[in-house]
Order: sequence, then C-alpha cells, then structure tokens
Amino acid sequence: MPSQRKERRRTEHRNVASKNLDRMSAIEIVRLMNREDRKVAAAVSQELPAVARAADAIVKAIRNGGRLIYAGAGSSGRMAVLDAAECPPTFGTPPKLVQALIAGGRPAVTGAVEGAEDSLANAERDLRTKKLTGRDVVVGITASGTTPYVLAALQYARRRGAATVAITVNPRTPVARLAKILIATQVGPEVLTGSTRLKAGTAQKMVLNMLSTAAMARLGHVYENLMIDVKASNQKVSDRILRILAEASGKSLSASEHALRQAGHNMRIALIMLKLEMDARDAKKKLAAGKGNLHDALDK
Repeated sequence: MPSQRKERRRTEHRNVASKNLDRMSAIEIVRLMNREDRKVAAAVSQELPAVARAADAIVKAIRNGGRLIYAGAGSSGRMAVLDAAECPPTFGTPPKLVQALIAGGRPAVTGAVEGAEDSLANAERDLRTKKLTGRDVVVGITASGTTPYVLAALQYARRRGAATVAITVNPRTPVARLAKILIATQVGPEVLTGSTRLKAGTAQKMVLNMLSTAAMARLGHVYENLMIDVKASNQKVSDRILRILAEASGKSLSASEHALRQAGHNMRIALIMLKLEMDARDAKKKLAAGKGNLHDALDK
C-alpha cells in the first residue's frame, strides 16, 4: 500500500478539540469556536513587522503613482473585494486606486465559480487588463498558500517589476517563495477541517484592515483619528461628516454646517476655515500651499 504524502498545510489538518463537532450542542460549538478565535489576534500580532513593511510598500507605490491591487480566490477574494470597495467611501480615494481581483470575476463574489481558482492564465489576463506596471503593488491572498490563481498573479507581478505581498496562514508553501513580503498568520487547524472562512478568514480580514487603514493614514487621508475624506453616500454619513468636522475644529454643528456649505462640501477646506477663521478662498490657498496635507496647511 503506497504511503500517503504528509499534508504540510495546517489549514487541512484536523483540530483535535473539534473531532466530535457533530455531537456537540450549540453552546459547546460556539464556546469552542470562541476559544479558537482568541488565537487569531495572537497569530496576527506575530506578523506585525511584516504587515508594517507591506503598508510602507503600499504607501511608496501610491506616492509614486501606483495602485494597490489585491488578488484572491473564494472567501479570500471576497474579503479583498470588500476591503477595496470600502476605500473610496472611507478615505475618499479614486475607485481605481485600490482594486481587487477575484478568480472567476464578479460572479464569484456571491457564488462559487467552479475551477476559477485553478486558472493560471486568468490571473495574468486579469492583471494585463488592469495594465499592471512596476509602480503598482500586488497583494495575493491565499489561506492555503497554494492557490494557482494567486500564485500566477504574483509571478506576473514580479515579471512586471511590481512590489509583491502575500497573506496566508501556511508559511512553508509556494506563495512564500513568490512574494517579497510574506505575512503568514499561523492560526492552526480550523474547527471545521479545511474551512478557511473561519480562523484563516478572520486573520486575513484583520490584516487587510491593517494594510488599508495604515496606508491611508500615512497618505494623509485621516486627520488625527477622524475620517476627514469620508464621502456622503446617505443621510447617516452626512450627519457623521458634520460631527467629524465639529469634533476636529472644536466648533458647533451649526458653524460646521455653514463652513461645509461655503467650502463646497470639502471637509478639508471647511476644517481650515473653522480652525484658522478664514473664508473658503483663503482656505483653498492654504490647502494648496500645504500640497493637500492638512497638518502642513494648518501650520503654515
């Protein structure tokens, strides 16, 4: 009888604590999952230096006129799509600045596309369509570390001279050899064997949140810890914008609302108006003199 090859991917190992999952009560299952989930933040904490290096690489790429492009498949790809979609409303960035490629395209966001993650050609085709250049940074997300679509995306990115980052939970896998920066959060076997939407998915989402938030903060898209570039997409966000402006300026809501109207609903200009007690025209000049950087504009 031929010997079985040892499975190196921890995400495919069985979790000893959940071997009787099918016989547990609901409260036993959720308690077990909660205990396992506590391991995620600890695993991510071990990779913070790598996460910071990746955030710095993203900042460098964007400052040089490049873009942040995520590439993933399945649940990893869906989380990438979510993070990219949240950047324009949260940070006021152009939709093309942060993009996400998911194996199988748009249909794969809401459903399974059979065989999509196994396609090497599609990854290169998708990046060619995006006109990838050496100024961009490509972040491949693959829990297993072996997803062909992600590996092919990173290979193509390297050939184009783009910076490469990998997010995985299995360090000694092919993706580790392709990415310049490896973020490997070792969360261990899943409660449901092989279901990487669980701990692995949680770790990936935490890392994606860190990358986009840290990069955008470094790029000046926040003021203190406030969303100074948030876009008004509904009444709730419009109300939030007024609260942010009042909090940042120390002025009243009514004064903030008046300044915002005078500033053409540009929060940066409205904040300068309120903080330095000047009109919109002078505030625009201040912002231009600071090259769009709020701290520089307010200090000049």
